[in-house]
Amino acid sequence: MNHAIVLLSHGSRDPLWRAPVQAVAARIAAQKPGRQVRCAYLELCAPSLADAAGQLVARGATQVTVVPMFLGAGRHVREDLPLLVQQLRGAHPGVQFDVQAAIGADPRVTALMADIACEAPPESKPF
Repeated sequence: MNHAIVLLSHGSRDPLWRAPVQAVAARIAAQKPGRQVRCAYLELCAPSLADAAGQLVARGATQVTVVPMFLGAGRHVREDLPLLVQQLRGAHPGVQFDVQAAIGADPRVTALMADIACEAPPESKPF
């Protein structure tokens, strides 16, 4: 199977907001050079989940894992995402779509956030 990943985030008009998700995609691309990865957004910026998945399928992906880049499983993850994935399955019947839990639900992520929170703060920088 040609396995691809979509990192799904909320979205923002501010391009700086997208930088962390794009950094995760760049790291995946560097660590797994054969793995296709795309960022997608629910609103306020492009590409949408449908567009990102369509690009991957057009490039030969037969299995797509959607990774919700959310700290928790709020309404977008619980209600919106299942409907969007159902639409993807209808649009691409020969492709397997899987959805991971919200990234913040992973104990490794919460452990890392706790470690970072407990570190000595860096010198204050004005915003």
